[in-house]
Parts: sequence; C-alpha cells; structure tokens
Amino acid sequence: MTIDSFSLNYSPVNPGTEKSDILFYNETSAKSVAETFDSEDSKTSRIFVTDTTVINLPPMKDFSKSFGITEGKPSAENSIFHRQDDTLLILGPGESYKTIENLLLIVKTALDSGLQRSSVFVGIGGGVICDMTAFAASLFKRGAKLELVPTTLLAMVDAAVGGKTGCDFSSYKNMIGSFYPASRLHVFSDFVQLLPEKEYRSGLAEALKTGLLYAPKLFDIIQNQQDEVKKRNPEIIHQGIKRCIIAKANIVEKDLTEKGPRMQLNFGHTFAHALETCAGLGTIPHGDAVAWGIGRALELSLRLGLCDKDYRDQVFSVLSSYGWETKALHPVLLEKIMTKTKL
Repeated sequence: MTIDSFSLNYSPVNPGTEKSDILFYNETSAKSVAETFDSEDSKTSRIFVTDTTVINLPPMKDFSKSFGITEGKPSAENSIFHRQDDTLLILGPGESYKTIENLLLIVKTALDSGLQRSSVFVGIGGGVICDMTAFAASLFKRGAKLELVPTTLLAMVDAAVGGKTGCDFSSYKNMIGSFYPASRLHVFSDFVQLLPEKEYRSGLAEALKTGLLYAPKLFDIIQNQQDEVKKRNPEIIHQGIKRCIIAKANIVEKDLTEKGPRMQLNFGHTFAHALETCAGLGTIPHGDAVAWGIGRALELSLRLGLCDKDYRDQVFSVLSSYGWETKALHPVLLEKIMTKTKL
C-alpha cells in the first residue's frame, strides 16, 4: 500500500491543530483500513465513530473484527464496542441522525470510556459522521485530537476538508457547529466504488461546484468525459478527489473561519439549504440540492448581469446531462404544494 500526502497549514488561527496532514491511499482493502488504525500502534486512547452502513462495508471487515464484531451479524445503532484503550460507537446512518442528541451520545461515550483531552476522536463515514465526530471533538474537554476517514465522495471532496463541523437543529441544517479541522485526513478513494448511485451523484455535485469555482480542468472532465465519470473510472475519481481537496485547501488556509474568500465555497448552498429545509432534512440528497442551488444561483446571476447567458446555458447543460434538476420549482416542492392544496 502506497500513500501520497500533503499538509494543510492554519495560521494564525489554531483551533486544536496547526495543520492537517492529508493522506491519499492507493487502495482500499479490509487490511488497509485496519492497519491504518492498528491498536498496537496507538499511544493514546481513541474513540471511533461510524454508522451501521459503513461498519458493514467490505473494507471495514478486519477493523470491525478487531473489536469482536461477528462477521455477517449486522450491528445495531448506538452499539458500543471496546478493544484495549479504544472504543467504537456505531450510530444510525443518514441526515436524520445528525442531531444534538447523537452529538451528546458521542461525548457521553467518550466520557464513559475514560478519554482525555489527549485522546483521539476518529470519524469513519460520510458527511454526517465526519461533521458530528469533529463537532464532538471540538467540545470534548475544550478540544480533543481529531482524525477523519471520509467514505463518501461528498465527504472526500468537501465535508471532511477544512474544519467545518456541526449538526442539524430542529428543521435547520447545520445550525450548530464550530470550526475545528482534523489533524489527519485519511482518503481511501476506492470507497467511492461501493456507494449507491444517489450517494455518488450527491458527491459529484460538490465536485462540480469546486470545478466551477477553482478547477477548470476538473469541470472539463465532468463535462466532456461523462461516460468515464458515470462509470466511476478509478483514476478519474482518484485525481478528481485530489484536485478538489487541493483547491479547497488553498482557500481554507487563507480563510479558515469563513470571513472572506471561503464564502465562495457556499456557491449553490444558500438555495440548497432552503430546499432541504422546505422538503424536510434528508428528503433530498445534499448534493442534488446543491446542484439545483447552483442552477438557481446562476439564474439569479444572469438576471443581475453578473454572468452571461452562454455560461449559464453551458452549466445548465451539464446539470441536465447528469440528471440534476434545473427547474425553478423543484418537483419535490411542487409535490408538497400540491398535497397541501388537496388537503
């Protein structure tokens, strides 16, 4: 197993870590994930947080076995396992579990397991798990160490990078959170091959956003090599993830707490979060909402004279070719309106 890497430095802000070491692994196997977190190599206690979907993926086989989890026997949500000084907490999957209650469960499990400020919180999963674990680490005894293993394309290209943490509250998405980057990010790009199609498309929308903002070569690939992108060509996926992370890292290094240029990364998100809230959190995949939001932002920009029609049409063509919604009134909202009208 070979590893490529670079570091993301934070200065003068130091929210728990001075830099993030980002490690790109060339393979994802049952052994590679387990070996990365071999308990014998640990010099401090750790809490691993994942969900019931991720823990049962083939690359997690040896890792889960090391905690005594029986192969072929699904683990229930809120299950807790121990090995030596390590603790494993398994939450339920998806946006509906991104709650303050589950955040506090992570903190309580860490306390009950005797973790200290020097202990390490490790999130293994998609955006929900990465955001929640990072938020818990930022709160635990005013800041514990943090490492992340993003397992979805969305988490690899966006959610796990740059230190935004949080959870949903009431009907509001990511309303509570902090800025708290991981000291180490482990990127196994082959996890992408295991994603359901809707999860892959969701992450691809965030990659498109990054391509439009900072990586014209990436946008060119998404636009002109659609067959390979849709087939999840491993090399294209691996290089696309690296391009996204490097592009985002360059912005985050300059503006960790989003007071300036980092706000550009919210392209499409204002509309997207409104859509997710109105539709019901978790009803529409986040990336699909972002893709729709990109279309709405471009339409508004065109009307304000901030972009030309040819550019708007070019991006709309790409959105449509991947099956993302471009209509002003999203079908999910239209259905809710029609349902209320009938009532």
